Amino acid sequence: MMRMKTKPTAATFNGGCEPVAREWELRPGGMLVQKRHPDSDQITIPPAPTIRVKVKYGSIYHQININSQATFGELKKMLTGPTGLHHKDQKLIYKDKERDSNVFLDMVGVKDKSKMVLMEDPISQEKRLMEMRKNAKMEKASKSISEISFEVDRLAGQVSAYESIISKGGKVNEKDVVNLIELLMNQLLKLDGIMADGDVKLQRKMQVRRVQKYVETLDMLKIKNSMPDNNGGGEMEMQSQHKHTNGQRVAQIQERYYNQQQQQSSAADGVVVTTKWETFDSFPALVPVPSTSTSTANNSISPPKFPWEFFD
Repeated sequence: MMRMKTKPTAATFNGGCEPVAREWELRPGGMLVQKRHPDSDQITIPPAPTIRVKVKYGSIYHQININSQATFGELKKMLTGPTGLHHKDQKLIYKDKERDSNVFLDMVGVKDKSKMVLMEDPISQEKRLMEMRKNAKMEKASKSISEISFEVDRLAGQVSAYESIISKGGKVNEKDVVNLIELLMNQLLKLDGIMADGDVKLQRKMQVRRVQKYVETLDMLKIKNSMPDNNGGGEMEMQSQHKHTNGQRVAQIQERYYNQQQQQSSAADGVVVTTKWETFDSFPALVPVPSTSTSTANNSISPPKFPWEFFD
């Protein structure tokens, strides 16, 4: 498109005082028209006016200057400073009706010098406090898991060192292996005592599997370290001992965790339980033994006898 500038052909006056020069452009059809500027196509929208509303909270009136097209939620945030009330705990009443935080002021007829009432919402306050406690609990659990993970990383280095020595035919002190297993067990007990939900629960589960894997590795290394050779039937014997050790280890973890929970529950009630209960794997069946005595003349039947066991 070819454009050209010419001198003003007609005198236009700015306010009737001074002439203003115009720029012209030649259109493709040969028509000479006034040049358009990019800013001339933009529609200027005047800003919304600022209004002043009076909000009553208790016996005190607060005057707030706010945009007429703002929402009630924005007004609540502005009221947080002068009232000291969290914006989620506020309830604004306008024309005897509670207004939602997403509703615009001008949509419900709020104008300059309009009046409304601010009240405290106990239900929202309770929900917010419960959410804060839950978040604090999850944050504490996540922090505890991070600390346990850091300690497990340190112990994992020792597991790798022992595994490298024993796999090359070397020997390590069995007491050191046992102590390392106990340290890992303590971390496992700490993980069992953490209550969490969501992502934090998934993190705890991953750490539990990780610790269990290290314990199983140490059990195998312990058996391998105590054996003179690993040929022939020694491998089968090592696997059998490993299974037996795992069963004992799980039983120990369950017993420790149960005792820990029992002590915590007793401490909360103000009672300390020191009794160690003995459990029995199986009980003898109460099978009646037929009587050897014969029936008497009056056809009386003797009562059944049971093989009772007596414990000292």
